[in-house]
Amino acid sequence: MSDCLFCKIVAGEVPATVVHETDHTLAFRDIAPKAPVHVLVIPREHHPDLAALAAADPGLGGQVLAAVAAVAEAEGLAADGYRTMFNTGRNAGQEVFHVHAHLLGGAPLGPMLAI
Repeated sequence: MSDCLFCKIVAGEVPATVVHETDHTLAFRDIAPKAPVHVLVIPREHHPDLAALAAADPGLGGQVLAAVAAVAEAEGLAADGYRTMFNTGRNAGQEVFHVHAHLLGGAPLGPMLAI
């Protein structure tokens, strides 16, 4: 999609600090990190959110999760733990409508929600 920020990152039109990539996924550092390690993991193919990805290609969803695990291991997060989060829709805080997993870790993260 021509107006999708993450599609532009996949295409190399917008720079990103890539930490892991496969033929089907891309992982890069968040530009506004919420934890010492904050990496976004996306499928290279555009799907607007997790529900759309699950409906269209569950296998690709599994590849995204495998990439999350590989990045967590490479970043040294596996031993102490990490959080993986998908925001789906505006009420959940999704800002870029290209499905992406947030991989957060590197310190105690506290409660999951603060409402």
